[in-house]
Amino acid sequence: QERQAEGKMRELVSSSTSSPTAALVAAGHAALRGWWEEVNESPAWQDGAFFSLTAAYALVSAVALIQLVRIQRRVPEFGWTTQKVFHLMNFVVNGVRAVVFGFHAYVFLLQTKVYKLVLLDLPGLLFFSAYTLLVLFWAEIYHQRLGVSPPIS
Repeated sequence: QERQAEGKMRELVSSSTSSPTAALVAAGHAALRGWWEEVNESPAWQDGAFFSLTAAYALVSAVALIQLVRIQRRVPEFGWTTQKVFHLMNFVVNGVRAVVFGFHAYVFLLQTKVYKLVLLDLPGLLFFSAYTLLVLFWAEIYHQRLGVSPPIS
């Protein structure tokens, strides 16, 4: 594959009549395309990417859980506040994503399409909900700061 990529680069460089810069850019694109094809077809690279994502999501999930526990231990009398729900949702979202990326080979082999869709789409929906909750929390704080009372229904 490397020889094919080198041959393509030589052809592009020799056939280019516009400018040396264009020939170098074309050669660079050919080299990157060859590299990407190698990475895209390599199970080792793909497993490395999936397991790196697993580690990153697991770390974020653990931090969210630690924050939730710290807040609960510090002020248990307030019950479920917006901040606690936000950390809980982050824990669940990132935990599910870590599991999905960690067991990606098994997730893609699921025969029932509903299970696959739930595992792949649910974290995104919960992520959106968590950050919508965060925006509403900021709006609540802003209105409290202004002294504006919420509209009465």
